Amino acid sequence: MTPGTTAFLLALVAAYGVFLLYTAVVFRWRGVGVSPGIGARRSRRQSVDDFLVQAGLENVRLVEFLGVEVVLFVVAGAIGFAVYGGVLAAAAVAAAAATIPIASARARRRARRELAREAWPRMIEEIRLQAVSLGRSIPQALLGVGLRGPEELRPAFVAAQREWLISTDFERTLNVIKAQLADPTADAVCETLLIAHEIGGTDVDQRLRALIEDRIQDLQGRKDARSKQAGVRFARYFVLIVPFGMALVGLLIGDGRAAYETATGQIAVLGAFGLMALCWVWAGQLLKLPEEQRVFTEDGGTA
Repeated sequence: MTPGTTAFLLALVAAYGVFLLYTAVVFRWRGVGVSPGIGARRSRRQSVDDFLVQAGLENVRLVEFLGVEVVLFVVAGAIGFAVYGGVLAAAAVAAAAATIPIASARARRRARRELAREAWPRMIEEIRLQAVSLGRSIPQALLGVGLRGPEELRPAFVAAQREWLISTDFERTLNVIKAQLADPTADAVCETLLIAHEIGGTDVDQRLRALIEDRIQDLQGRKDARSKQAGVRFARYFVLIVPFGMALVGLLIGDGRAAYETATGQIAVLGAFGLMALCWVWAGQLLKLPEEQRVFTEDGGTA
């Protein structure tokens, strides 16, 4: 087997590995196939839409998101080729750079969901006080509290208020909130308020109190878990920092760059990038806290 054929096969395997990692992270696909089934594909698309909404990227189309990744892939690949002088190492650098938008979106999503988790107990308490103690209607209480809520959540309530003024249909108004927030707590609050609005009854105060207590316990539990993981999360970044630092030092010592240009050097760099990615993903899975799933979606299914 010629060196060119070997390099091509290794590049093909690396590209397939990047494809599997990307689809596992973004689309939550499992297995080694090129796509899930038709039914699962619809569910995955809903998950991707929820992911973009939760990250505050609801106005960004998926094709635009993928376009940014392609541009980063090309630019980083060119830089990697200039540094390492080989196709395999450049492909590894390009693949790593292409994951930056995903990592950034995940960080935005995590920050926004943490903000929502902290804000909802207070917002639910205000809704309870206005609806039960002050005698305001449930739609007025919800929209009034939402419009004074955190800035990141207000656009959903602005759109919901517009829908309420046009249609005075509370269910459609709540669907706007659920669609634009894509948040499990928002789904639960909306369904509780919808039942209270349509059926009435005196137990709305008790239900909201129970929901507040549940949200506070969940928030406190997550804070405790993250505080215990702080040291491990900090150490996780050394998986990226130390190997990159060693690689840059190697370029500056003697004929380091020439060593990277050899077939053995290219395979070693590719293997190193693969191990870094594997350790990073593995550590992330170990540190991952359980995510709440949406169960009150507009179509009545589980997202």
